[in-house]
Amino acid sequence: MTFLTTLHLGGPIGLLALHGAVEGGTAELAREVATRTGATLLTFTQPTGPPRHIPSSRMSPCTPLTAFLTHATLAISLHGHNRRSAPRTIYVGGSNRPAARVLAAALTGSPFTPVTTLSDIPHPLRGLHPDNPVNRTRDGGVQLELPVQARTTHPVPTDPEVPPGEVVEGIAAGVRRLLEGQGAPG
Repeated sequence: MTFLTTLHLGGPIGLLALHGAVEGGTAELAREVATRTGATLLTFTQPTGPPRHIPSSRMSPCTPLTAFLTHATLAISLHGHNRRSAPRTIYVGGSNRPAARVLAAALTGSPFTPVTTLSDIPHPLRGLHPDNPVNRTRDGGVQLELPVQARTTHPVPTDPEVPPGEVVEGIAAGVRRLLEGQGAPG
């Protein structure tokens, strides 16, 4: 299986899209937020073959991932969920709970409901495994599990992925707040 990786080293907060081709819109959303905030960016996509989802905690160390984890002090990992019971819910997991609350507050004005209480987040979407790259930066990180409408305005496989502006701006505002406070300690 071949992955196409894109790594741009920027500021101390890093945006990850580990499943860019599988979880449509996550790579584009990460790229747009990084562009607006100067954050570090790492995306993985599968350019050929049927998309295959590899759990984050099983992502093999590679040069771009190692560079990202060494450079960024706080990670924000973008993922997609397809919970039919929660089509407007953004689950805000990860090990850095203060940073999770900052991002959730920044998303409150969007048409989506951020959920930060870990017991209210489905277990597989909590992003707490210690081997998950989002938790391997110095200050840990935040895992955003986004429904399809929060990831793309064109959920048709043949259309280009275009992240919704209100979600881009919400996450970007959260990144800016974290930068102002230099990230909340994990």
